[in-house]
Amino acid sequence: MPLERVASRSAVLVCQGRAVAHGRLAIGAFSDPVAIELLDDEERAVVEAVRADAVPTGWAERVTYEAVAACAEVMAPRTVAIDQALRSHVHPQLVILGAGLDSRAWRLPELADVDVTEIDHPASQRDKRSRVGSRPVLARTHRFQPADLAVDGLQEALDAAGHDADVPTTWLWEGVVPYLRRAEVVHTLHAIAARSARGSTLIVNYQTPSLRARSGRVLAALVARLGGAQTITAGEPWHTLLSPAATAHLLTDAGFGIQADDDLATIARRIGAPTSHATSLSNGRVAVAVRH
Repeated sequence: MPLERVASRSAVLVCQGRAVAHGRLAIGAFSDPVAIELLDDEERAVVEAVRADAVPTGWAERVTYEAVAACAEVMAPRTVAIDQALRSHVHPQLVILGAGLDSRAWRLPELADVDVTEIDHPASQRDKRSRVGSRPVLARTHRFQPADLAVDGLQEALDAAGHDADVPTTWLWEGVVPYLRRAEVVHTLHAIAARSARGSTLIVNYQTPSLRARSGRVLAALVARLGGAQTITAGEPWHTLLSPAATAHLLTDAGFGIQADDDLATIARRIGAPTSHATSLSNGRVAVAVRH
């Protein structure tokens, strides 16, 4: 019998990164006061250590500390780019695929007239629901729709959530593409297109191929193991890295026209965020595309 999947650890890392960046990086452009509230005591302690520049002496603690610190630098421009795209493309429906610990329904007033649906693996959604508790949303409505998209069809999940394919939708696909096989990426894109009324918007975050970045991930995992530690994202490997040209081809083939596609390094410089993790920032991108 296969083991039951646990909630995504990458989602926790991303949330910790946003919590570190809030009020500390790109002040005036980036803000996420909700992130810290979605973390448990142990996860919050790491955030507080990074914010205080209190570098731990223990090996395992240092591995986690450095991962969260690096993530914060990536999350500031990534979040800003996506938030700006959402504000510029407000539709009656917002569907967040692989939502993780996304906080937008609880912090963006621009969603006041938007019905938000978060689709994620049941294990991750159970974890998030326990973290969110009774915190009120700012969106018009909010719905958790559990779905294991490796088994369940996206169409069925959207039907269950009450999604209306005749009404324009904003689709947010953040931090998911690298973890999917290419065939899964293509299948999901076409499933999104099939449910997208004309004018619907897809906001997708993806990673470009980089030998340096790939080597860095392998080295980090090796160093962690040698020190008796474990990287936060252990067991969640990357499978699909795409060039901007390949991404444009996939989106065009699915019926979307690209309006913007920027790397995080460019966005970071624009908002005055730090760029010391140049490789990660240069390889991370946010594309905005509209359904023909």
